[in-house]
Amino acid sequence: MLLHYLDQGQGRPLVILHGLFGTLDNWQSLARRWATEAGLRVISVDLRNHGRSFHSPQHTYALMAQDVLELFDHLQLGPDTTLMGHSMGGKVAMRLALDHPVRLAKLIVVDIAPRFSDMEHQDDIVAGLQAVDFTTCTNRQEADAALARYVPNVGTRQFLLKNLYRKEDNTFAWRINLEVLAAQLAAIGEETASATPFMKPALFIRGGKSDYITPEDKLTGIPMLFPHSQVATVVDAGHWVHAEKPEEIFEMVKAFTLS
Repeated sequence: MLLHYLDQGQGRPLVILHGLFGTLDNWQSLARRWATEAGLRVISVDLRNHGRSFHSPQHTYALMAQDVLELFDHLQLGPDTTLMGHSMGGKVAMRLALDHPVRLAKLIVVDIAPRFSDMEHQDDIVAGLQAVDFTTCTNRQEADAALARYVPNVGTRQFLLKNLYRKEDNTFAWRINLEVLAAQLAAIGEETASATPFMKPALFIRGGKSDYITPEDKLTGIPMLFPHSQVATVVDAGHWVHAEKPEEIFEMVKAFTLS
């Protein structure tokens, strides 16, 4: 099955992969700017079990990378393509780059490292999403109130509530495949490994307030797999760098992709 995507603009291709519990909508403000102002062809993607893409009981990086590769084939994307992923999407992008380097010109990874990522901090988010009772929930405010008991941060709740939609029978539901994602949290944190490094240019963007990319990652973990990489820090930004500092991300990605 083909992933759901949005294709806009003309020029050198830039493919964008969102993070856990996200959708392609999370990147649309920037995607439109890269398409209109930077002259890029921008393809934003919903990964499996997210957004409007298909649901599956399996959720591994090998399978997600294969999903994206099939989309590359469908869109006839050439080797001039830049692939960018945030968080979980960054690990999908790394997996594809390491396994199929000839398909890419460049790689951009936003606030995630190849090492194992502890996913325990997602437990409260999962509990909050599961706490929303769709048999009684009649509006967004009620869903937000249920989430707030587990997820106090307003910005995080707004991000999660982008997954809320109204079904044909007028009841609400999550677009994400919550049952599978909750069961696969440990696998989502797994290390990205490869016997062969990716020998093309790679840009790792980290939030200055985030610990997803550590000094050790920058010094050894990332260069081992991506020897032609650079790590750029966005000061005063957390894990959702693109939402907090869109102007900086716009310029970084534009410059790297078009260089």
